Amino acid sequence: MALTLWKILNWAWIVSELIVIVVTRTRRSKGGVHDRGSILVLWFVISWAIGVGSWYGAVHAHTMFGGAHWVKTASVGILAAGLAIRWTSILSLGRAFSVNVAIHADQKLYRKGLYSLVRHPSYTGMLVLFAAMGARTQNWVALAIVMIPSFAALLYRMHVEEQALTNAFGARYEDYRRTTKRLVPWIY
Repeated sequence: MALTLWKILNWAWIVSELIVIVVTRTRRSKGGVHDRGSILVLWFVISWAIGVGSWYGAVHAHTMFGGAHWVKTASVGILAAGLAIRWTSILSLGRAFSVNVAIHADQKLYRKGLYSLVRHPSYTGMLVLFAAMGARTQNWVALAIVMIPSFAALLYRMHVEEQALTNAFGARYEDYRRTTKRLVPWIY
């Protein structure tokens, strides 16, 4: 049952990301695109990290909590939570969400819902997803292989986004940065 649910959620994530790429990509002619190649970096690094981390976990011993099987079951819940956070943040922004860093002329600074807690909830959701992928391997090194490069790529992406948002919204975005954490409420 848990394996089937894992497969369903994993495919739901993959398909939803492909849909997001197609539906929300802003063409240069329709908005100020400031991506600086970050989408390519992000997806290359994420694909590599998940692929190598999954492989490493499959060929090495289960070291997490002494190989406890409950970790695989827990990873299903973690994956579901990550999807919920990611999808909620994307749907909250609506037309303002863009897979590439783009600011539309009529775009407003959104600070409601999850965005009142953190500035990048869609990336929080992604990190939770990556934690689920790494935990699924039941191997600490595999978890690190999935998480560390993906987090580094997200840091670059957030830097690019925050520069674009500061340029677009000025003091309002600076105030938002001062009063709202980046990824984890009240912590970071």
